[in-house]
Amino acid sequence: MPSTERRCTLCILPATFPNISFDEQGRCNYCRKAAGRKAQVSEEKLRYKEKFTELLAAISDHPSRRARPYDILMAYSGGKDSTYTLCLLKRQFGLRVLALSFDNGFVSETAMANIRRVTESLGVDHILFAPRWDALKKIFSASAREEFYPGKALERASTICTSCMGIVKSVCLKTAIEMDIPMIGYGWSPGQAPLQSSIMKNNPALAKAAQRAFLGTFAQIAGGGTRAWFLNERHYRAPGRFPYNIHPMAWEPYNEETIFKEIEGLGWIFPEDTDSNSTNCLLNALGNHVHLEKYGFHPYIWEISNMVRDGIMTREEGFRKFSAPVNHEQVKIAKRKLGLAEEQ
Repeated sequence: MPSTERRCTLCILPATFPNISFDEQGRCNYCRKAAGRKAQVSEEKLRYKEKFTELLAAISDHPSRRARPYDILMAYSGGKDSTYTLCLLKRQFGLRVLALSFDNGFVSETAMANIRRVTESLGVDHILFAPRWDALKKIFSASAREEFYPGKALERASTICTSCMGIVKSVCLKTAIEMDIPMIGYGWSPGQAPLQSSIMKNNPALAKAAQRAFLGTFAQIAGGGTRAWFLNERHYRAPGRFPYNIHPMAWEPYNEETIFKEIEGLGWIFPEDTDSNSTNCLLNALGNHVHLEKYGFHPYIWEISNMVRDGIMTREEGFRKFSAPVNHEQVKIAKRKLGLAEEQ
């Protein structure tokens, strides 16, 4: 457990985290704000689970359901959380699922094999979207060197991850609209996204504003061909086809031991080639390393602190999540593949 850096005595946020402050007991302002809400959390989770049940009933009863091939599009990375979420959607909720995986050029071989085994085991259709490598290389290389996004976004993820997820979200939204799929599933952990966003209807105006943050930047870095990954005016003219975003682990019980046991029964194998904060991506180590060097705090610290604060994991477990030494070999390999070896 780090001892040289001041941290909140309740969660694990460090003094380097943006806009943090501590009281006399060493409690951070984020923990103080959350104090007293624990009693409400269980009720809120139950309310969102009921809200999801109501949404499923509405989708099942809708006259267009027979014509729709799928109930939900799952953004499936092959990692532990998205695998467990995929299992929930198929087995617990009985949905007709189409899984969509994004090949960013850094998917672990074990994770890719996991994707094949799990989708086959669950009996779900699967799409693998692999954009051309020359464009991705330019985007990820620039993301390691520069900063494109608001400071608030950097509290939650590295620039590299934000660029990657911008493509994933856009491709999923575009696919769902074109195939008339009423929901998109995400495998966010309870610490990654707030409960209030766990069932959210996509809004065309907000979607256009969000995509604008990526469109111009990516086109400037990698050329106009990247626009094919994003929505165009034709999509915005069909507001009735905009789906709900769903991340059920916000209200479902979250226990890593249970998750691993469940997904291993589907043939999922723990990757030995990824860093300690990922079970699917070989680029994650570089993203974490660059972020830590630039900003002085780990990009996963917000997610982990939220789970510590909510009692999902202990403070000691939270430290172990991000305090493993940097895997410099993985960082070197990623830099070499992106042409950054001599630059950084």
